Amino acid sequence: MKKQRVLTGITTTGTPHLGNYVGAIRPAIAASLQADVQSFYFLADLHSMIKSQDAQALGRSTREIAATWLALGLDTERVVFYRQSDVPEITELTWMLTCMTAKGLMNRAHAYKAAVQANQEAGQDDDFGITMGLYSYPVLMAADILMFNADRVPVGRDQIQHVEMARDIAQRFNYHYGEHFVLPTAVVDEHVAVLAGLDGRKMSKSYGNTIPLFLPEKQLQKHINRIKTKPSRCSCPRSSCRSTSTPSRPTFRSPGSRRIRTNRRCSRSGPRSRRPGSARRCGASSRTASRGAKPNAACSNWSTRSCASRASATRR
Repeated sequence: MKKQRVLTGITTTGTPHLGNYVGAIRPAIAASLQADVQSFYFLADLHSMIKSQDAQALGRSTREIAATWLALGLDTERVVFYRQSDVPEITELTWMLTCMTAKGLMNRAHAYKAAVQANQEAGQDDDFGITMGLYSYPVLMAADILMFNADRVPVGRDQIQHVEMARDIAQRFNYHYGEHFVLPTAVVDEHVAVLAGLDGRKMSKSYGNTIPLFLPEKQLQKHINRIKTKPSRCSCPRSSCRSTSTPSRPTFRSPGSRRIRTNRRCSRSGPRSRRPGSARRCGASSRTASRGAKPNAACSNWSTRSCASRASATRR
C-alpha cells in the first residue's frame, strides 16, 4: 500500500514555547509514528526572512527549533527532517511556479490584504512596508508542498487558503506541462490543544505572552508567577484559595497516569474553616464519611480526594 505523504513546515522565528509543543510538536511527532504515513518536516528559514532580516537571530532560532524537535522525540529514521535553504531545488521551483501564477491570485492572499488594510487605516500608501517576500509568500509555500508531492498538509485555519492556492498553481502547471504534481489537501485538526499565555490570551509569539520550553528553574518560576488567572466562585477564604480558571494539568498528563475525577471548585488543601454554629461544608461529619456515606449534593467544596483523605484520617 502506498504511504500518504504528510508535510509540515516550522517557521524559524523566536524560541519554541509550550504552546508550540502542545499545538504542533507533540501531535506531529505522534503522527510520524503511523505506519501508513511518510512524514516530511522542514525548518522554513526562507519564510522567516519575511519577518526578520537579523541573520544571527535566524540562525540561532533555527538551531534552537531543530534541537527542540529532536529533544522531544522526533525520530529522524522515520521522517525526512531538513532545512528549507539546504534544498536549492525549492527556490528553483518557486521561480517556475511564479511564472505560472496569476497576479490576481496573489492579490487575494489574506496576509497581503491585511497588510494593505492596515496601511489604509493608518493613512499610508497601500503598499507601504510590503515586500515582495510577503506578496509572493504563497508561491514559495506552494513550492515547499509540490516539491515532495505531499498528499496532506496539516495547517491552521489561517493557512487553508495557501494550500488551496498551491492546488490551483499545481493544476495550471499540470495543464501546460503534464501531470507532474499531486494536488495537496489541507488538514485541520479541530481538537488541537490551545494553551493560554501569560496574559490570558492564546499563547503566541505575536502577543509576547509565551513560556519558553527550556528555561532555568528560577526563570521558569518567574514566568509561571506572571500568569493571569480568574478565580472561580469559591466559598473558601480568599487568602487560602488557589483556584484558577485555566487548569493545564490534563494537557500535560501522561497517557498512563490515573486521572482523579473531582467536582470541586476549589483546589485548596487542608481542613475547611467553618463559622461557629454552621454546618460542615462537606455536608457530613467525619464519622459519617468514614462509613462511606455520600456528601451533601449542595456542597460546592466537595472533592472525592479531599473528603476521602479526611475519612481515612478519622479511621486512623
